[in-house]
Amino acid sequence: MIKNYLNKFSLKKKKAYIIGGCGLLGSEITEALLSASSQVYVFDNDKKKGNLLKKKFINNKFTFIHFDLENLYQADKKMRNFIKKNGCPDIFINCSYPATKEWKLSSFKKNSLNLLRKNIDLHLNSYTWLSFKICEAMRQKKIPGSVIMFGSIYGLVGQNMSIYKNTKISENMNYSIIKGGIINFSRQLASYYGNYNIRVNSICPGGIVGHTKGLGKKQDKTFLNNYKKNCPMKRLGSPEDVASSALFLASDASSYITGTTFIIDGGWTAI
Repeated sequence: MIKNYLNKFSLKKKKAYIIGGCGLLGSEITEALLSASSQVYVFDNDKKKGNLLKKKFINNKFTFIHFDLENLYQADKKMRNFIKKNGCPDIFINCSYPATKEWKLSSFKKNSLNLLRKNIDLHLNSYTWLSFKICEAMRQKKIPGSVIMFGSIYGLVGQNMSIYKNTKISENMNYSIIKGGIINFSRQLASYYGNYNIRVNSICPGGIVGHTKGLGKKQDKTFLNNYKKNCPMKRLGSPEDVASSALFLASDASSYITGTTFIIDGGWTAI
C-alpha cells in the first residue's frame, strides 16, 4: 500500500498565529493554512482588511486580532496576554512589513540617521523580539513548533541598480539591513531551539506582483520590465508562490528542515 504523503501537509489540530496576515502575502498565507485545516489567528493593524477577511473566511477557523507593532512594549504585552488566554501556537509566521511614513526616502541619497533608527526599531526589532518570545513559549510548553520569518533576496545579495532605471523607484538601504538581520537571526534561533524540536526558517521572496511599499500603488511598468529581463524565469513571483512554500514549512512535510533560507525568486540569486 502506498503511503499517503499528502497527510503530511495537513494542519488539522494545529494552531497558527500570523502577524501581518492581512497584507499581500499574509492574506494568501492565511488562506493556504486554512485550506490545510489549521486554526488561524491573524494579527494586523488593518481593521478594514481584517473585517473583509472575516467575511471571506466566515465558515473557517479564522480569528482577526487588531495588533500594532509601533509600540513594541505594548505589542509584546498583548501577545503574552493572548497566549495566556488562548494558548501557544504550533505555527508562528511573521510576514508583517512595518515601516514609517517616510520609508520611500530610505535610499542612499535621501536616507537619514533618524529614519534608519526608526525603521530598525519598528521592523527588525519587532521581528526578532516577538519571534524569540514565541520560541520561548513553545519551549516552555514543549510544543514542537514551526516558526517562519520573512527575509528577502535583498537580505542575501545587493540590489540590482539597473532595475530602477527610468522609474520613480529607488534602492533601499534600510531594507537590506533589516532583511539581512532577520535572515541571520532565524539561523541563530534554529541553532538554539533545535534542541527543543522547534524549527525556524526564513522565506526570502524575490519581486512579487503587487504594490510598491511607500508609494501605495502598483509597480511601475518600466520597473516590471527591467526586473523580468534580469530574472531567469522572466517574471515576478505571485503571492500563491510564496503561500505554498509557507504551507510546506509550517507542515510536517518539512519536519527535518530548520535554519534554512528558503529562496523563492525565479532564479534571481542564482546568477
